[in-house]
Amino acid sequence: MKVSIIGGGGRVGSSAAFALQCGGVVSEIQLIDANEQVADGEALDLLHGSAFTSDQQIYFGDYSRSSDSDIFIITAGLRRKPDESRLDLINRNVSLFLQILSQIKSAGIRDDAIIFVVTNPVDILTQITIEFSGLPWQQVIGLGTMLDTARFCSLIANELKTAPTQIRALMLGEHGDSMVPIWSSATVNGLALTSVPELTAGLQQSIVERVRQSGAEVIRKKGGAGWAVAVSIREVVHSIALNRRQILPVCSYQIGAYDLNEVCISVPTVIGSGGIHRHIVFNLWPKELTALQNSARLLKQTRASVKTK
Repeated sequence: MKVSIIGGGGRVGSSAAFALQCGGVVSEIQLIDANEQVADGEALDLLHGSAFTSDQQIYFGDYSRSSDSDIFIITAGLRRKPDESRLDLINRNVSLFLQILSQIKSAGIRDDAIIFVVTNPVDILTQITIEFSGLPWQQVIGLGTMLDTARFCSLIANELKTAPTQIRALMLGEHGDSMVPIWSSATVNGLALTSVPELTAGLQQSIVERVRQSGAEVIRKKGGAGWAVAVSIREVVHSIALNRRQILPVCSYQIGAYDLNEVCISVPTVIGSGGIHRHIVFNLWPKELTALQNSARLLKQTRASVKTK
């Protein structure tokens, strides 16, 4: 499987390339970036470590060499400021994003290729990608609340002083302020998290607020997220490459799940060969369902206000 990372010279793109290199599943990784020298340097650095990772082709390239890609991962974009919401980014990033889509289409894209959107605001840009790429919606995936879910599980485990890999808890909705914590199905090694005495209502709220502020916190402390987003990207790519059919909280176009329609948002989604297989509707607490639908309403309003012509 060949993966082209657009924005491969940046923090997120290069971190994703490293995560995929260490994963050893994809066979070819191409880095594309407006800053050609930096992207070439990142590719060279990755190449230098290939003897101790896996046997892959890793190189700096351009759009003309991307037409045979199985997956395009778009990480290029302007960074969010510490006091700026992800949705505030939209007017600054849409024009850049449309240029990228135009270059992908001009260079050629296979009918069965997948575009994987990471750039923020990811929900809005995923919808724009569907509208402008010409690909079926099943082949356009946004990272959505994958990163928020990873943060959610990790922070719960940190508070409970237990293994992060045994925590299963979802964030759904917008990758942003209206994201929805799904406590109703949260478990630790199969046991209901809400039955853990230490996990009080106050602690639950504290964890959720920490997740919501995590992006701004990381930006303030180190300039931006890298490693956690990279392994979240890898999880999605590997589910596609290996046809794992994992249920993941990625962003995708909605056609009725949870009564959501004509909006890109994160719900439980089966990801495997070819991209999105289906959405799965699980019973949510009424307040969770209401919050998810409110999140979708916010995203619809935002999309309606964005000019793309």
